Amino acid sequence: MREYILMMHADTVSAESDSDWDAYIGRLHASGCFRGGSVIAAGQSFRKEGPPGPVATHIHGFIRIEAADLEAARALLEGNPTFEAGGTVEIRELPITS
Repeated sequence: MREYILMMHADTVSAESDSDWDAYIGRLHASGCFRGGSVIAAGQSFRKEGPPGPVATHIHGFIRIEAADLEAARALLEGNPTFEAGGTVEIRELPITS
């Protein structure tokens, strides 16, 4: 199994509801693939030297999951409130760490 992060973008075309999120997260928990997640609040960028890059304001939350491959991770988008509301969900594989 591999770990993936689902990053929800703030570009939905219709509203998302808390009850939809509760149901979706509950389904991920029940399937055993949920590894964590959170809404992302405003922040700041920092850089040791020179001006920092811009804060990524278009990402408003993330979910960490476990899946066999990218296709299995993509299948878990069904019911995701951002995805269902016409928004973008970016999937990235997390590197294996020892």
